[in-house]
Amino acid sequence: MIRYDRLWETMKEKDITQYDLYTYHNINRSQINRLRHNKNVEVNTIDRLCNILHCRVEDIMVHFDDDNLF
Repeated sequence: MIRYDRLWETMKEKDITQYDLYTYHNINRSQINRLRHNKNVEVNTIDRLCNILHCRVEDIMVHFDDDNLF
């Protein structure tokens, strides 16, 4: 399972709000909602967030083992 809890922490540290993301950086509100609920997002979205926040992927998301096997 991928969780995006670190995204919100990194945004707070960088003083960037959700409003900033969708108003100034054109991150779709539905993508923000998907991140908030730990749902799948495209790698492109993660890449854009890393560029906006000047951070690494590890600063946005973390993987936890679960029983969801394919």
